[in-house]
Amino acid sequence: MESIASFFLEHQNFIFLLVLAVFLGVEVIANVPAVLHTPLMSGANAIHGVVIIGSIIVMGHAEPGDYLSLGLGFLAVVLGTLNVVGGFVVTNRMLEMFRKKSR
Repeated sequence: MESIASFFLEHQNFIFLLVLAVFLGVEVIANVPAVLHTPLMSGANAIHGVVIIGSIIVMGHAEPGDYLSLGLGFLAVVLGTLNVVGGFVVTNRMLEMFRKKSR
């Protein structure tokens, strides 16, 4: 219990910044109009390319016997790729609603 208290005391500024960022993010997302939610979310999903690159770097620097790092890196690559592809699929479906229909 003492180690947890010392951790919070040592990292008090970072924890405050994290809590502030969470509250700010919730307020920003809650005030986005419904019309803009889908385009913003599909664009935000494309940012997960950074997650993919980071997880590839982690997997590259992992020791050959470190199965935890390799497994988490592989899982991050798979989930990040699904999120990026899903974001682009949603964007494509949204843009198809605005195309003229051919007769």
